[in-house]
Amino acid sequence: MRMLTLSIVIPCYNEARRIDHTLDAVEALRHPLSVSGVRIEVIAVDDGSTDDTYQRLAERASSSPMPLVALRHERNRGKGAAIRTAREHVHGDLVIFQDADMELDPSEIPRVIAPLVAGRADASLGSRFMHRHLIGRSASWHEFGNSALTWLSNAFSGLRITDMESGYKAFSAPVFHSLHLTSDRFGMEPEIVARLAQMRARIIEVPVTYAGRSYAEGKKITWRDGFAAIGHIMRASLTGASQPVLPSAARLRATGHATPYRILMPRSLSRTRTVSAPGAHTAPSKKRAI
Repeated sequence: MRMLTLSIVIPCYNEARRIDHTLDAVEALRHPLSVSGVRIEVIAVDDGSTDDTYQRLAERASSSPMPLVALRHERNRGKGAAIRTAREHVHGDLVIFQDADMELDPSEIPRVIAPLVAGRADASLGSRFMHRHLIGRSASWHEFGNSALTWLSNAFSGLRITDMESGYKAFSAPVFHSLHLTSDRFGMEPEIVARLAQMRARIIEVPVTYAGRSYAEGKKITWRDGFAAIGHIMRASLTGASQPVLPSAARLRATGHATPYRILMPRSLSRTRTVSAPGAHTAPSKKRAI
């Protein structure tokens, strides 16, 4: 069986105190992933940090047992810009984003990418809200804001996901490189979800644990980003013509068949959701398949 390469993209901003811990956790995945036929490469982008984040990355890159590319922005440009910078250096068959702050545990990466390895999905999204008991400390207004933004994103995209803002987003390489991304900051989260919908991607959500940190501990996203996300959701929905449809989805559409979004719940929930893609031709039905 051919080994697959997983590219782990890590945007960083003022994470000098945590980045070694994050890289250690990612490095610990080498053996369990290799058993599944997956090797890893890491592309870390320092987004204009004012601390020693880049120095730590450069030191790790020089001695790391895994391929590690350390990149740097001269000024802070935002998470979306960091991901676009990393994309030029991604060579893997699969791609996943890992935030440097460890709010999401790298040990769960194998579970998030499993649907991609099995060929069951084009994109796999980690959800903090599928199993609410997995959520650690998190400000209630963050949860409320995320729920509202996810609802709005679903209304525009036609999807039925539960956590649009999740930092865990994984893709097959063709999907990742096909995403038409323009947002520089946290607007890339709703933009990516909109682009996946527009390209008729097969999407699976996987429950993940979440341990939120406080602003004193370095949390970056604020209520201003939440309000900005509303504009990003609407703008992405109005610029769908710039996003190519996946070839497999285009073939289905050309034959007159529906192009479903497959939102597959964990086996423990024994549920599969199929939602017809916007613009697809389907037979009239009064009941949505659950």
